Amino acid sequence: MSHVPAPVSRAASLKACLFDLDGVIIDTARYHYLAWKEIARELGFAFTEEDNERLKGVSRVRSLEILLEVGGITLDDATKARLAEKKNGRYLEYVLKMAPEEILPGAKDFLVDCRRDGLKTGLVSASKNAATVLNHLQIRALFDAIIDGNAVAKTKPAPDGFLACAHLIGVTPQCCAVFEDAEVGIEAARAAGMFSVGIGDAKRLNNANFVVSGLKVLSLDALRARWTAASDRRASR
Repeated sequence: MSHVPAPVSRAASLKACLFDLDGVIIDTARYHYLAWKEIARELGFAFTEEDNERLKGVSRVRSLEILLEVGGITLDDATKARLAEKKNGRYLEYVLKMAPEEILPGAKDFLVDCRRDGLKTGLVSASKNAATVLNHLQIRALFDAIIDGNAVAKTKPAPDGFLACAHLIGVTPQCCAVFEDAEVGIEAARAAGMFSVGIGDAKRLNNANFVVSGLKVLSLDALRARWTAASDRRASR
């Protein structure tokens, strides 16, 4: 895979910001891990935090497949469906105990700034619980559109979710910035032809146009400066 960040068309102006949920807006990774760990224990094997890294950004069905690969277990479809639903139930039990104060530092302020500045905002998540989580945390109104695991057949790294969200809010892909903490999410953003901001480890997310540690350290002015720089690099070629 190329490690050159996707360029931005000089003619495009920033009109929308599209966000992943987990690891960008909130941090429920530990709850996913605890729920999957319980499933693994039921099946008779250990599931480590290192194993759990492989689940970042992928769908529930694919997560279960990876879990079974780790355990070297083959199951019929009915059993897999039951286990996936059981995991989801345990995950929701954890998440619905969260308080609005657990939103990641700077995330809500950045969303508010985007909307105040006239930018559209969208959420694109592999989670089928995204709307439930946003409603529970009282931030649903900060998004113009939500594309979750129920909305598209192909989840990340396919670009379908980001493209569907852009269409829903009426913005062309070239005018969208994506905020992602997972490599598959950055890959999906690139495939959609969108500007990408990695949230987290710069070495791991080196396919992004640029990387920050979190939304708390990012301003719209800094985002626009990076956007313009990427546009100018494209124009000079």
